[in-house]
Amino acid sequence: MTTIVVVKKNDEIAIASDALVTFGETRLPHGYEMNEKIFRIADSYIGLAGSTAHFAVVAEALRHLGDDCKLGSRIEIFNTFQRLHPVLKDRFFLNPKEEDSDPYESSQITALVANPSGIYGVYSYREVFCFDRFWGIGSGRSFALGAMYATYDRTASARRIAEIGVKAGAEFDKSSALPARVFSVTAQPVTGGETA
Repeated sequence: MTTIVVVKKNDEIAIASDALVTFGETRLPHGYEMNEKIFRIADSYIGLAGSTAHFAVVAEALRHLGDDCKLGSRIEIFNTFQRLHPVLKDRFFLNPKEEDSDPYESSQITALVANPSGIYGVYSYREVFCFDRFWGIGSGRSFALGAMYATYDRTASARRIAEIGVKAGAEFDKSSALPARVFSVTAQPVTGGETA
C-alpha cells in the first residue's frame, strides 16, 4: 500500500512518502510514473494512503471547495472533510459503505496533513487527530513508527526523522519503495491552545 509519515520537531514540520504504487500483485515503481502520494493545497501538504483513485479525486475535490477548504487547525480540518464528504459522493461517486454496522458513512480516506499549524491525521469517518511528535499511515507505518521512535530524541531535524521513517517502511514493507518524497515547512509559533 504505502508508507507516509509526518513529524514535528522544534520549529520544523515534515511530511514524507514512499514512491511505490501497487495494483493487486503488480508494482508500479518509481521510474515508470511519478507516483506522487503527497499534494499541496495552499500552505498544507496532504498525503493519502489507500486506493490510487483517491489521489486525483481528493486533490480535485478539495480544490473544488475553494475558500471553504481550511486546514489550519484540527477543527478546520474536521469541518473541511465534513464539507468534502458530500462532494465526494455527489460529484465523484464515492461509495460510502464499508460495513453494515458502521456508525457513519465512510469517506474511505486515510490521510496525513502537515502545515505550519501542526501535523494531523484524518480517517474514514472524518475523525481528525492532532499529533505532537510524529505519526504514520499505510502498510509500512509500523516499521516507520518504530524507526522514528528510535531516532526522535537523537535527531534534531523533523525532515531527517521523516526520511528515516519512510526508509524503514521501504526496507521492510513489501508495498513500499524508495525514493522518499519529503516536504517541510516552518512551524508557526504557538499562541494559545486549541483543544478540539
